Amino acid sequence: MKIAVTGGSGKLGSTVVSFLREAGHEVFNLDVTGKREYGTIRVNFTNYGETVDALMGVNDRYDGLDALVHLAAIPAPSILSDVATFDNNMVSSFHVLQAAKRAGIKNIVTASSETVLGLPFDVAPPYIPVDEEYPARPESVYSLTKHLEEQLEIELTRWDPELKIVALRFSNVMYDEDYAAFPAFDADARARKWNLWGYIDSRDGAQAVLKALEWQGTGFERFIIAAADTVMTRSNAELVAEVFPDTPIRGDLGENTTLLSISKARRVLGYDPKHSWRDVVASTD
Repeated sequence: MKIAVTGGSGKLGSTVVSFLREAGHEVFNLDVTGKREYGTIRVNFTNYGETVDALMGVNDRYDGLDALVHLAAIPAPSILSDVATFDNNMVSSFHVLQAAKRAGIKNIVTASSETVLGLPFDVAPPYIPVDEEYPARPESVYSLTKHLEEQLEIELTRWDPELKIVALRFSNVMYDEDYAAFPAFDADARARKWNLWGYIDSRDGAQAVLKALEWQGTGFERFIIAAADTVMTRSNAELVAEVFPDTPIRGDLGENTTLLSISKARRVLGYDPKHSWRDVVASTD
């Protein structure tokens, strides 16, 4: 496929671009930043003219696209002001999705966020492990934009029965070099309670993107995408008893199994995370 990845210079985006290319696809990185190299096109997504022009075709690079991966965004709360975050993320996402509609792109994967589950869980989740079944609970303007983007995608796919949009609710993205800090998390169960001790290796995030692109469905779907384990060596039962003692438990917590349920992604997409921080830390001991 010819695939455009918006935000392909970012922490997750750069891994996604490489992963999709290694899988045999022709991939173009559309971003406001990035190295000057073939396959990277500078685009300001708050400008609709630039956005639609880039998705329709770029000179001798491509004259059309088969699929779109939309990752470009202010990636977290408190990087910019709330107003700047909302303006950038909502306007950019509408421009990208509207431009994709004009370009006839029917296969779209977008980056949603674990934050829509209620992070930082200052109010306990309705149950643990969390999944996609309860209504979104945004607790920041950043998270609100992700929830509203999902709502936008629901309506766009309702308008067009041939359109597929898959929103991936990514956990906290990590590289190998980030894992050295993980053993210290055990000292304070509350230090990482904000996302139920979750994370996602960037390579498994990229795998999820590919699985979503390959999935033969239509309409809108959302999936939590996390690693198979937590960031802790302390057991899930111990952590939950200490931090969320009154929260209902649904199913088996497992010893260190992720509490951001990836069961739906495994079942529907065939997502199968391969990377754990434990392997990296063990190899450097």
